Amino acid sequence: MEDGTQHLGHCMVDMKELSANPEGLTAAGVILTPKLPQVEFSLACNDLVSSGRDRKPNALVQVAVIDPHKQHLVTHACTEIVEANKDPLFLTGVTFPSEYPASPETLVKLTVYDAKDKSQESSSFLGSATFSVGDLLRAKDERLTLSLRSSDGVCAAGTVVVSRLKMGEMEEVDVDHITTDIPSQKCPLVCESASHACIDRENNPLTGPVFKNPICKVYRFQTMDSKWMLVREQMEECTLSFSIPKQLLSLYIQEDMSRVQDLRDLGELSPHWDNLRKEVMTRYGGIISSYQETLAELDKITGRSFKPSCCKAQKSLEFIPINLHTQRMRVTCPRKTDAFYDIVTVGAPAAHFQGFKCGGLQRLLSRYEAEKKSFSTAYQCIYYSPEHTAKAQEVLSTVSLLQPLITSLADQLLQAAQEHSSTGLKDALKNLSDKTEQFVHTLKDELVKSALLALHAAQPGYVSKNQKQTPVQAGQHQGHIHQRTDQNQSPVQGLPGHSPASSITESTVMCNNVEGSQTTTRGEGGTLKHQDSIPHHKEYDEEEWDRVWANVAKCLNCVIAMVDKLQEEDNSKQEPVPEQQQLADVITSHNPGDWREQLCPLVTRLKECVMEVVEKAKKAMTFVLLQEAACSIPQGFLLQQRRDVVFSQALAALACGFVMRLYAGMQDKGFLRQLHLVGLIAQFESLLSTYSEEIGMLEDMEVGISDLQRVAFKITEAKTDDLSDLQPLVCGRRDHFTVEVPLPRPVFQTLPEEIKEGKPLRVFPVLFNVGINEQQTIAERFGDISLQERINQKNFEMLEAYYKSLSEKVPLECLPCFQTQTDIKELLETLGQNVVTKKRKNVEILWIAGTICRRLNGIRFTSCKSAKDRTSMSVTLEQCAILRDEHQLSKDFFIRALDCMRSRLTQGDLGQWEDPEAGAVTENKPASRHFYPIALLLVSSHLLVVWLILSLVFLLAKYQ
Repeated sequence: MEDGTQHLGHCMVDMKELSANPEGLTAAGVILTPKLPQVEFSLACNDLVSSGRDRKPNALVQVAVIDPHKQHLVTHACTEIVEANKDPLFLTGVTFPSEYPASPETLVKLTVYDAKDKSQESSSFLGSATFSVGDLLRAKDERLTLSLRSSDGVCAAGTVVVSRLKMGEMEEVDVDHITTDIPSQKCPLVCESASHACIDRENNPLTGPVFKNPICKVYRFQTMDSKWMLVREQMEECTLSFSIPKQLLSLYIQEDMSRVQDLRDLGELSPHWDNLRKEVMTRYGGIISSYQETLAELDKITGRSFKPSCCKAQKSLEFIPINLHTQRMRVTCPRKTDAFYDIVTVGAPAAHFQGFKCGGLQRLLSRYEAEKKSFSTAYQCIYYSPEHTAKAQEVLSTVSLLQPLITSLADQLLQAAQEHSSTGLKDALKNLSDKTEQFVHTLKDELVKSALLALHAAQPGYVSKNQKQTPVQAGQHQGHIHQRTDQNQSPVQGLPGHSPASSITESTVMCNNVEGSQTTTRGEGGTLKHQDSIPHHKEYDEEEWDRVWANVAKCLNCVIAMVDKLQEEDNSKQEPVPEQQQLADVITSHNPGDWREQLCPLVTRLKECVMEVVEKAKKAMTFVLLQEAACSIPQGFLLQQRRDVVFSQALAALACGFVMRLYAGMQDKGFLRQLHLVGLIAQFESLLSTYSEEIGMLEDMEVGISDLQRVAFKITEAKTDDLSDLQPLVCGRRDHFTVEVPLPRPVFQTLPEEIKEGKPLRVFPVLFNVGINEQQTIAERFGDISLQERINQKNFEMLEAYYKSLSEKVPLECLPCFQTQTDIKELLETLGQNVVTKKRKNVEILWIAGTICRRLNGIRFTSCKSAKDRTSMSVTLEQCAILRDEHQLSKDFFIRALDCMRSRLTQGDLGQWEDPEAGAVTENKPASRHFYPIALLLVSSHLLVVWLILSLVFLLAKYQ
């Protein structure tokens, strides 16, 4: 399927207005195959009588459904306005999706209005008619001609024609007459929706609690060859708006509670360091308490699947993205395969509750890093660079992941030994060796050694080599030590096929008496207790850490030698290796029992050495992070909370887009190959201005989108067939998160083996921003747009690097085909030129970036402050451009198509369009093709004049 953009411009709203939606649009579902409407029809009018004798009416039709149970009208749809025409043909049709509880008995009321004065947004009632769905289905040619009843009950207001949409060959029609003089009986019929199978949400294998509450609209537009295309728009809410942030909050709480426990486990510290630890723990406690309160408030919310923009500054909802919705445009043309264009729309990920008085994350973090050294002096703590703190977090994350994995693999090795399985023993040993080698590589780092020394210096009774050197100075000296790890040298010797005699000899000794400063005592019950290996009241042995982590590699050598010995005994034809034979004889001479009995002591010792390393590494890295936290009180904690909020919103949007794209591409082998070999591009289009508080929003958004690089996806098999098991799950910690997307077993089994085996799937987020509103005009003339220029240049380079990687690993034949066959390299060159070109409001950047994203099978996002006005204007323009370039939309219909998609915003977006009491209908004016209304330009001009006058007055007062 072609992947691109789709947006219900008329539905890009706060969604609190959806109370007027039909009650049947509540079933949950996801997009695998298109959800086709059951009943669709077009509307036209004949011989309308205007309320003014000297003018033709500006007609529109409001469609309402009569609820048979509650006996009241429910607003369902509304056409566009056709100006100055007594015989209007409406391009906006009416659809009842398969989820809508329509039946042949369902009554539909059509009310025709004359929007006689659009500037005052007033209109007058012309007439109404009522029919049932059954009447339409039973009518000859599935067409009804109904008389309009005027307010006085006299049928003199004209007629309305209701035609079921069908697909067929079209007669050539002069498009200039479409809006003027063509009689309604000549209206072309464009689609037979009954000929397509409707989606059964209840039985669809990919139906689940991910997307829900679909809203559909249908249009018909003419092509360049005088044929007709049918365009369906569908918007849905996404339950991940709340699900992902709630899971993240739980993980944040869990991680911070673990950090507090790690601080307690540091043991006794000198008064200065102990006071700092208590203060840091208090700060963590405040964050934990705040997050727990927020999570409790979110758990109370039921039924809602989005956050409206009116709630963007509400504290309890600050982790929830604004107006997160999925959009799909489906295009049906005669004799052509249907095409689909998807997009996710969401408000800019930003900390709206915390405000932007001091800027956003990008500025705050830069200022914080510059000032942190002075904080370390003020708090008398050690300064560690951002690279060191990042390394500390990486070590903690790695050991917490690898330690239980190594333990599990060691147990698998013993299980294979017990089963006397030579193959199982070999496979388990290989996995154990790989993970242990990774474990040792991670910990062979000077930062761990220096941090252990700094921790020792922070304990009571410390006596340094140089009494004149203070503990803080000693720690600072160690805190600046650079890493000297030799990446080319493996710390694990003696792997299968890599067993030099020297390492075997050394391992022979180690198997019986592993080196190190650790001593063990036999406690009650015969269990082993480890004494603290960091000595007090004497000089710290700086080489101790090297011996401790080296013990792990040496213990692994013993296990490898024993496995080789056991396999040699099992296969007498294999020629024995003299060195390994000698080592194995030394090990087993006292224990000639079965395989498990011979391996168990060695495996147990390996696990003990791993545990000892983990304990020391955790203490060392926790002490490093203690300095980071102590130096950052309170700014660092506030910034972390802000970053958590922004990342939560960004991840919810990304997960929504990934799931939507995965479901749409499930049958595309090329897409799946690209997914596991390279990953997907996720292109975020931002329309924020670089003026006032939106600068802070953009700074927040930049960091939030960049942080998405720490996210990986994994496809799993759903545990059961229950729909609730299809909900994506998040695991991990702040430095790395994994989103697991479960699929039903029949669907999961069709995936490539690499994906089924759980290979992490990467997403490459890129952000392009072009401000388009009147505030951007002020910014470009009198302000600073360097932030926007830097973001676009940086992300262009990332997009270019992704394409280079993709072209090296995946054949370009795997990418989708489009009518416009512009080479992607050429598009990238054009984008690069536009990025560096000094041009005001260069929306070409956004269009080219979006085109490249669709050509690369990517995920498209569009954002502004609230994902409403500017987002609607951008996406509807993009939709019409796609219809023009890919589906030969007639040039004469381009503006009409754009007006159709923009002219009727859902109730409550820019103004109420129906007065229930007076029956008056008003219209929201369509915005210009340049994304913003002309009126706003006039307002900005007035504001500019006022600003200049005030500036002049200020200067005069200053010099007087």
